[in-house]
Amino acid sequence: MRNRSHPDQTIPRHRRLVAAAAAATSLALALGGVASASAAPADEPGSKGNAHGRTVDINLVTVNDFHGRIEQSGTAAGIARLSTAVKQLRAENPNTLFAAAGDMVGASTFTSFIQEDVPTIEALNAAGLDVSSVGNHEFDKGFADLTDRIMPLADWEYLGANVYDKETGDPALPEYWIAKMDGVRIGFVGAVTDELPSLVAPTGIEDITVGSPVDAANRVADQLSDGRSSNGEADIVIMLVHEGAAGTSIESATDPASRFGHIVLNANDNIDAIVSGHTHLPYNHVIDGRPVISSGQYGERFSNMEITYDRRSKTITSMENTLYTMATAVNSSGVVTAWLTEPDPEIVPIVTEATEVANELGSVVIGQASGALNRAQRPGVVNGVPALVENRGGESTLGNFVADVQLWALNEDGTRSVDITFMNPGGLRADINAGETTYREAADVQSFANTLVTLDMTGAEIKAVLEEQWQPAGASRPFLKLGVNEAFSYTYDPTAAQGSRIVDIFLDGAPLDLGATYSVGANSFLASGGDNFVSFRLGENKADSGKIDLEAMVDYFTVFGSAAPDYSQRAVGVDVVSVAGGQATVKLSSLDFSTTEPKAGTVTVSFDGATLATATVDPSFPDPATYDEIGRATVTFTLPAGATADSEFVITTPTGTESTFTLGAL
Repeated sequence: MRNRSHPDQTIPRHRRLVAAAAAATSLALALGGVASASAAPADEPGSKGNAHGRTVDINLVTVNDFHGRIEQSGTAAGIARLSTAVKQLRAENPNTLFAAAGDMVGASTFTSFIQEDVPTIEALNAAGLDVSSVGNHEFDKGFADLTDRIMPLADWEYLGANVYDKETGDPALPEYWIAKMDGVRIGFVGAVTDELPSLVAPTGIEDITVGSPVDAANRVADQLSDGRSSNGEADIVIMLVHEGAAGTSIESATDPASRFGHIVLNANDNIDAIVSGHTHLPYNHVIDGRPVISSGQYGERFSNMEITYDRRSKTITSMENTLYTMATAVNSSGVVTAWLTEPDPEIVPIVTEATEVANELGSVVIGQASGALNRAQRPGVVNGVPALVENRGGESTLGNFVADVQLWALNEDGTRSVDITFMNPGGLRADINAGETTYREAADVQSFANTLVTLDMTGAEIKAVLEEQWQPAGASRPFLKLGVNEAFSYTYDPTAAQGSRIVDIFLDGAPLDLGATYSVGANSFLASGGDNFVSFRLGENKADSGKIDLEAMVDYFTVFGSAAPDYSQRAVGVDVVSVAGGQATVKLSSLDFSTTEPKAGTVTVSFDGATLATATVDPSFPDPATYDEIGRATVTFTLPAGATADSEFVITTPTGTESTFTLGAL
């Protein structure tokens, strides 16, 4: 760290970080646990101020990637409980600052999203947020929306030192902000990921350019450390950067091939701590004597960095960060049974009013559904009584419809042409009933506020994604059925070995070229490899559209006015049992949906336009019912003259399913 009173003299950092505390920071967080670089107990946040003597004690509370989660949901504590934590720390030490590393708004859940994140901004104002770097989602509606609407509403300072005016090259946003506490100046330098141009609509940021985050931070940190008060001076410099590590280990944070590793390894010594975000992962490291931290996402956690500054020697003598988990007890069903804090009574009315407004806006009809769009079902037990329960292993009209909507939305955006879209079944949380569809009903279907992402994948990688529907050993569910868009279909052999079940894949009726590259769309959870669909991580040119999945659905209803379920199956099971004596026997499956949809009744196999056989389709649930085998038939037919191993036989049902298969051997 530099001695700021003598800018020409460089002295080493002096931080009392004990070896045991430093080693503790390398531990990955698991199951909501707390990792800390501090010897302070994790259940009593706070530090005692020492402002009257030689040293000054400062608390720096940080969060990141809040994304408008103002209501308590799951392990996301909600802004009212988070505010209490901040205010408790401020009550114990008035020298407390509340800072963030971006994405405080954008990709928000329904209550905030439907009100353009105004409730989130108001709640963060009341919670006392002091400063934040901009994140990519602050640019979702364009640079002008950030500067002309969001920033004027926010009481905190938004920083972006690496955002420049395209025409002049001058900084387009505030670069730093300085707080003074008992004579100690704490400077914050903000930066956003330089991937920003690929994460938002290009038309919204056409007047700005985005440079290297670490180059900008180093430039400003040097400015704040040069001894000239005319350009700002700081005794302590904190980098707030909306970029993060791909994993929770120190090795990930220091990977020189990664964007974040480049920042960590190249930040100047006069940057005293790095507060990061973007990847939504919690970590608490000390790297080269400098805290490098992230608090995860959604207000599930927050960090408290306790800093002691010696005013006589002009040095930091202690810098210890503790990461707190808001949910302190979770039962076996995943329900939070105890929280770190109680809700802040000043914040509760803000959230209550926002929820009431959202409920009113949610009752607005956005369109019509001509038939129910349902998730798949299977027999199960609810409260000890046999009942139909959700089946994430079954093809569903809802999953396919959402994939269709997302393909339309991504192509409507116009930045790239998307060929194939996938939808994970766990992202579907409610059905759409026939009749009027309300805003709230659409929001309940996709409640996670994921954004739509595009990436380039080869046909072989797409095939690998389909194989991954059969989950690895030990997974909570053995099979997860992906929704796919209408132009995409495939056949599979349910009896084949793991990794070899996908038989044929078609796009617009033509075989998928395993060596070709296709543009693929999915929500941000799935595109990052969620639910063990790890082959998505092989994709290249990944770009976040900035459009929330709910927004895509609402836009679809706005343009088209209505939606209709497609009763044709986009995946069909084909098991060639035998080919002998001039006859073939084939078992077909996945010919029916599992809820109120019309049943196929029969299936026909034809060749060159001539019917070879028709069989009755069994609509009962298979055993086990966790797979997609509902709608089964066994078809035996005489081999037509001229048929070869590669001849295509056509499968059709009265519900619109059409697919093909080959016998593979004669």
